[in-house]
Amino acid sequence: MIPFFLVFEGRKPQARELVLIAVLCALTVAGRSAFAALPQIKPVLALVIISGVALGGETGFIVGAVSMLVSNIYFGQGAWTPWQMFAAGIIGFISGVLFQKGLLSRNRGALCVFGLIITIIVYGGIMNFSSWALSRSQFDREIIMAFYIQGLPYDIIHAFSTVAFLFFLAKPMLEKFDRIKTKYGLL
Repeated sequence: MIPFFLVFEGRKPQARELVLIAVLCALTVAGRSAFAALPQIKPVLALVIISGVALGGETGFIVGAVSMLVSNIYFGQGAWTPWQMFAAGIIGFISGVLFQKGLLSRNRGALCVFGLIITIIVYGGIMNFSSWALSRSQFDREIIMAFYIQGLPYDIIHAFSTVAFLFFLAKPMLEKFDRIKTKYGLL
């Protein structure tokens, strides 16, 4: 994660951009806290994807990583925290890069399909692998596959919640970001 943070700091972002990132992180942490009673139903990855699409891959990575770090202050830090930070951050980065390359559209349907796929493959893949790595189990394909199979139902629930949040939040939030970028010169 260090290269992402160094690149972000190296470009010396403006104060208005930092405020916007801080607000996005606060919204993401508040969203995770608000849905704490419902396992795997969180708006975190939806907001990270939206921030990556609206503000670029670097900002998407920062929002994902910082949001997981700060929200784990409330939910408990542990050896899983860097894994969560990297997983959410890389989703924000991939979202921004794919949008900038023209491979990801801003329309609701494309974002929902992207959110479904990336939540299961990237976030689930990283976090299920981390479960195996942190369990200190022996390196055996069957054991690793057992961790992935065991985590799949949770990944599916998480993916569908991400789709639902993207369906309702993507369009209005992207419109707001366009206005903010134009008004405050963050283009």
